[in-house]
Amino acid sequence: MSGNIYSVASQAGVSISTVSRALRGDPRIRQSTRKRVEEAAAELHYVPQAAAQRLAGTPIQALGIVLPHIEGTYYAELAVGFEMRASEFQTSVLLLLANPKSDQRASVRRLVGQVDGVAFMAMSAATDELISEIALRMPVVTVARTQLDGVPAIFAESVASADELTTHLIETGRRNPVFIGQVDPGSDISARYEGFSAALRRASMDVPDNINVAMDEDTGRSLAQKFVSRGLKYDALVCGNDEIAVALVHELQELGVRVPEQVSVVGWDDIRVSRYLRPGLTTVCQPVAQLGALAAEHLHRLLAGESVDDRVVLPTTIVHRQSCGCTTEESITTQEGES
Repeated sequence: MSGNIYSVASQAGVSISTVSRALRGDPRIRQSTRKRVEEAAAELHYVPQAAAQRLAGTPIQALGIVLPHIEGTYYAELAVGFEMRASEFQTSVLLLLANPKSDQRASVRRLVGQVDGVAFMAMSAATDELISEIALRMPVVTVARTQLDGVPAIFAESVASADELTTHLIETGRRNPVFIGQVDPGSDISARYEGFSAALRRASMDVPDNINVAMDEDTGRSLAQKFVSRGLKYDALVCGNDEIAVALVHELQELGVRVPEQVSVVGWDDIRVSRYLRPGLTTVCQPVAQLGALAAEHLHRLLAGESVDDRVVLPTTIVHRQSCGCTTEESITTQEGES
């Protein structure tokens, strides 16, 4: 059961006004006191309520957004889409970057104390348990992560698109494909690996374990070097995002590997560079900014006392370019489906 401000104050050995100031990040509170209050709040599952602050005379008209980081185009687009839609409602936005490798429960709680509603996007440091707890106190939505009971969730279609893309590779003669990406339960990457696996099973092919690496440019370059030094045993690389796929295509060709003649490479997100790469990168275009905008819209409607859909899955579009072996570009939209 969640505690209240009085129980937090009692456990931390401070006044309730000190608890309030500490959790708001007031610089006048000593670091040792703030730490003691934050630890007590975490242990007692206490989340400050913005509504209570409004009743106390401090109007709060802001939405919170929690992201794991803002590197690359995907997370930046999510944040921009969210902020632009929120601004249409004349609502401010507070952004928290919560790297999943760190413990930022206290930071999340401080953010929650300053906003009316919050969107948790992708797999950040905010755990499912913490999100569920916060959802008992205020409107919450999630984007591209595990759907939780009672919390509206927004996704881009992933399973069917990954299945169709992998099937295309099989139909063009690829027999040793591998999936590259971190398959976290409930994530979009996990859904893409599910679609990849389904296509292989339907073709009576073995499903290899995913190559579990960070999906960034540096990893792509080092992975290409490793593939070549050990002898390239794969003939198709299905990447969880474009950032690592672009780096793989570039570095493999620098090392003398012909793409797509020796190995096909496909990505996900359709970032700008994917269309200028040579060969052009076959990928999946998803409505990233729309995902962020819809999260802000859901929160606004919930705050207005309106209902929203429990689960929304936006369609994605497969863009065939030359990196998969196609000779002409073609776009195919995959309609809404399970993610």
